[in-house]
Amino acid sequence: MAALVADTSALVSLGIVSDSDPNPLSRCLTGYDVSVPKVVIEELREIASYDDAHGHAATVVLDQTAELLVRSVDLDVEFPLDDGENAAVTLANDIDAALFLCDEFNSLGLIHASLVDTRLVTTPTLLSVFVRTGQLMPAEACTLLDDISTARSWDTNSYVQRARSVLEDDSS
Repeated sequence: MAALVADTSALVSLGIVSDSDPNPLSRCLTGYDVSVPKVVIEELREIASYDDAHGHAATVVLDQTAELLVRSVDLDVEFPLDDGENAAVTLANDIDAALFLCDEFNSLGLIHASLVDTRLVTTPTLLSVFVRTGQLMPAEACTLLDDISTARSWDTNSYVQRARSVLEDDSS
């Protein structure tokens, strides 16, 4: 299986719709060797302490920790993002991961430039991959993206709107 490194934001996004059928978190965990740095687990624990959709989603992901390869990494003190993205980018480069799953839409350019040989994907992109590989129907992916977008306040995000339009075109 291909190695995928995930950061906190993307795991929370997948955890939001984990009780749906189909379940994109389960598909991700069974379709890839998912690695996360220890700091991502710490961030998930902090988010899980909140009584909201994000807290519930983080708890769902933490319940799947046995399916994750949790690794230690040294942080790049010069990296201008939070510790979770910093550690996840470092881990992706260290293990030469095929994919880096991240939903930090405002920082995608910096993250992309920081990855050496790893492809940057977002949750909308991952849903599109699941459609292309026959794991999701386009309409299912659209519904999942709508649910995630509502919970994550992505409704006005131009990147997500474009991904949605591509999924809707596929479902036509």
